[in-house]
Amino acid sequence: MRRLLTPGWLAWHALMVVAVATMLALGAWQFSRATAGNTLSWGYTLQWPVFAGFTVFIWAREVRRAFRGEPDHRPAPGGPARPGPVVTRSGASGPAEAAYDDSDDPELAAYNRYLAWLSAHPGARPVDYPG
Repeated sequence: MRRLLTPGWLAWHALMVVAVATMLALGAWQFSRATAGNTLSWGYTLQWPVFAGFTVFIWAREVRRAFRGEPDHRPAPGGPARPGPVVTRSGASGPAEAAYDDSDDPELAAYNRYLAWLSAHPGARPVDYPG
């Protein structure tokens, strides 16, 4: 329970409450417009409570994940992580080996070598490929 009382989680709880209250208020506002004769507002009258329900669903799912100790799926504060080098089964760093046999198709094998070269040389242009 203490995990859900950290400053970050308290901010998410507050954001969820404000968002749901706002969506329900917008649904009530659209209902008043719909009953006044604006037929387009009937769709929005139903749409806003669905959005509010979806918000509660996502919030409840994240709370359950926090209780189970599952990893956080939100991006890190510095932006998305950049992928590191591929490590093969032998422990060597470099392009990954194909998980299947492409020796029966020479065109596919050549293309896979080209992709492996591009992966090993991230700053290179395709026209720099020596093969």
